[in-house]
Amino acid sequence: MEKLVKLICLSSLLLFLCFPFAFAGHNYGQALSKSILFFEAQRSGYLPHTQRVTWRGHSGLHDGKASGVDLVGGYYDAGDNVKFGLPMAFTVTMLSWSIIEYGKQMATSGELSHAMDAVKWGTDYFIKAHPQPYVLYGEVGDGNSDHYCWQRPEDMSTDRRAYKIDPSNPGSDLAGETAAAMAAASIVFRHSNPSYSSVLLHHAYQLFEFADKYRGKYDSSISVAQKYYRSVSGYDDELLWAAAWLYQASNDNYYLDYLGRNGDSMGGTGWSMTEFGWDVKYAGVQTLVAKFLMQGKAGHRAPVFERYQQKAESFMCSCLGRGSRNVQKTPGGLIFRQRWNNMQFVTSASFLATVYSDYLASSARYLKCASGYVAPAQLLSLAKSQVDYILGDNPRATSYMVGYGSNFPQRVHHRASSIVSVKVNPTFVSCRGGYATWYSRKGSDPNLLTGAVVGGPDAYDNFADERDNYEQTEPATYNNAPLIGVLARLNAGRGGYNQLLPVAIPSPKPQPATKPKTSPTSASSWSPISIQQKLTSSWVADGKTYYRYSTIVTNKSGKTLKSLNLSISKLFGPLWGLTKSADSYTFPSWLNSLPAGKSLEFVYIHSASQADVSVANYLLA
Repeated sequence: MEKLVKLICLSSLLLFLCFPFAFAGHNYGQALSKSILFFEAQRSGYLPHTQRVTWRGHSGLHDGKASGVDLVGGYYDAGDNVKFGLPMAFTVTMLSWSIIEYGKQMATSGELSHAMDAVKWGTDYFIKAHPQPYVLYGEVGDGNSDHYCWQRPEDMSTDRRAYKIDPSNPGSDLAGETAAAMAAASIVFRHSNPSYSSVLLHHAYQLFEFADKYRGKYDSSISVAQKYYRSVSGYDDELLWAAAWLYQASNDNYYLDYLGRNGDSMGGTGWSMTEFGWDVKYAGVQTLVAKFLMQGKAGHRAPVFERYQQKAESFMCSCLGRGSRNVQKTPGGLIFRQRWNNMQFVTSASFLATVYSDYLASSARYLKCASGYVAPAQLLSLAKSQVDYILGDNPRATSYMVGYGSNFPQRVHHRASSIVSVKVNPTFVSCRGGYATWYSRKGSDPNLLTGAVVGGPDAYDNFADERDNYEQTEPATYNNAPLIGVLARLNAGRGGYNQLLPVAIPSPKPQPATKPKTSPTSASSWSPISIQQKLTSSWVADGKTYYRYSTIVTNKSGKTLKSLNLSISKLFGPLWGLTKSADSYTFPSWLNSLPAGKSLEFVYIHSASQADVSVANYLLA
């Protein structure tokens, strides 16, 4: 019998060695496409004609109106109809990070443009939500009244009050996370839309200054968020997180120094974490700073940055089960943190493990754990095991991504998907009527919430597919955002990766049935023409804030610029110093050309963020 047992064990071992992925067989490309599609189902505002989730309609079209500000757009966080700023910003940051690391792989599979659209839907909203340097709207709608109702977003009859932070009511965690989102997104659009990238970075600078100068927890200022997105970790992690992203976006050593000066006092070098998510950012900060260290950017800050890296590696080791304090896992092998929406921690940990695996491999290093050294490939294998579990390799053989595989949740805790589409039956669904008619239904959802990653099973791999089981069947945008990066990486296979080198994000593929846009790449860093904008003054008149922007156009070539056509969009006020010609702007009447090395200046005034200025065409002679 003993020999038989040994033979069986040996056979099992050989099977594992020969077929390490025998039980996977997942279509990561398909899962990636579906995961990105979920963000279109979560859109608020006016839906574009390119909208692919056709059972959704326009919603929240008066958001912000009562406060005198346009807050139409953005994302609903989960299965409700509230727009919560903190998780939305974290979602955009993680979407952007996924693209920054694996945008090339997304482009190969044809999904980069969709992923960038998902980022822009969030950043367009944040631009609106940040109308002044020290003002940021952090929530639209009230969770209490919203959760009392079960309505489609298109039928909302609940309170849509807007809540903001300002110097008298600060929110460093909210402002810091939004700064991180804008900075990360600015990297995403740097090559395809440099003027938009510049706008995002401008907002990121202001938001970081606001967060750092006026310190306080956002849920003390926006108290209605406490029940839903309470900032348990405080704001120190968000300040470090924002500084790390601003350094990566700007290459400004001020932010690198900030990380060095404040690493010890703000917990970046002190906290050994076993979770990463919308509230607790330390593991993410530590991973980014470890990257800077491996890139050779630490300089005199190296001793501090090494302590960040030790904590980053502590997180990785804990996820692998090779640390001094390890994460809990279910019998089926899933990382388990809490019973309510546990998948958010699974996808975020898997992303960090994936990028850190590539950072280590790029620098030919091993991971140092309490139990010894670990090869980088083991981190990627961990991430793969978690993704495979989500997609169906688990004791229940259930896919926790809606629409992927043959066995996935049918009764998702999600208002829009659980109620018949307004396109099919436009009859108004009342607040409590929705509960009586749709919430209590035992049947499958009438609308397929494709790509949504639900909360997932409990600590023992048990799961109940019931609409009222919100802890397990409610999806969230921040479940999906980190996952798209991991899926893109796994879908690309075993190709070479050097994540320590700057990764150029390819231009998105043009969408069908859309009007072609003039490419702004001629104004990029290699162009003979540079464009620099800056805010020179602002004032308040009749309760509205106006801004004066100065724009400098410089001929960097060795030739004379004879002809110039500038494209200016998002301009909502008067402009001086150029001549309007059809849909573009040319030299002013008193100027026919611009000699080599010379500049011209024009100014404009309006009550919004800076306009998008790019070069449409030019002639050098």
